[in-house]
Amino acid sequence: MKRTSIRDFLYEPPGPKTRRRTTAATTVAVVLLAILLFLIIRQFYISGQLSSRYWAFFGKLSTWRFLWEGLMTTVQAALTGSGISFILGFLLMRGKVRDGRILKAICTALIEFTRGVPTLLFIYFFFLVVPQTGWQLNAFWKITLPCAISACGVVAEALRSGVNAVPRGQTEAALSLGLGKTRLFYKIVFPQAVRYVIPSLIAELVIVLKDTTFAYIVSCADLMQNAKVLISNYDALLSIYLVVAVIYILINYALNRLSDVWAKKAERQNGAERTQA
Repeated sequence: MKRTSIRDFLYEPPGPKTRRRTTAATTVAVVLLAILLFLIIRQFYISGQLSSRYWAFFGKLSTWRFLWEGLMTTVQAALTGSGISFILGFLLMRGKVRDGRILKAICTALIEFTRGVPTLLFIYFFFLVVPQTGWQLNAFWKITLPCAISACGVVAEALRSGVNAVPRGQTEAALSLGLGKTRLFYKIVFPQAVRYVIPSLIAELVIVLKDTTFAYIVSCADLMQNAKVLISNYDALLSIYLVVAVIYILINYALNRLSDVWAKKAERQNGAERTQA
């Protein structure tokens, strides 16, 4: 028996006419993109951007080592920022789902504040304002902390949606057996909530990774900053930015694929649990 997913309820399968239209539209779009790509490459050739002097330095090991060092800083900043945002988001989520009205109001205000303020403003705050208080941070933390604070509100709402998605019958059954609310949350509710929202958390990691590209503002030696150094050394803006863009695309594609795999895995587990029930 075919398992029915939530996508089957939300979208009807296309009919023969719709499939033909979709195929035709896709074919036209691919042809237009191919023509556009050809025109871009042709313009690059005419303007001399495909000259060997703009690409030869990629044959040097030192170039890739320099880019690799920047990439490792970018990945470290993204992972550290994501970890901090998860902790902050968890604390904000716990405050928002509790019964206390004051704590709930404070956490709600913080969530909306972090979601509403652009990441760039947080970066400028840590770069220009925080040092005036006497708190000296190195360049790594000047980019990591703003990205974490900017993402924590979204993480809090994602975790809250996961908590709300846990079937109420499980909590009622656990309470009827005498399990306390704290143990109920950490033993039953939260583990399931995290499993539900892991694709959303991975998507937020992609956003944090993109936000780290502002690291050049604080002179942090990330991938973009090292790319700017190479541009100044070789006067090859297009080729270097193109290679860096491909690197970011590959990383984000890998993260998105990981999110899709985890979502399908969670869907299979949920289907198995419903079958057993």
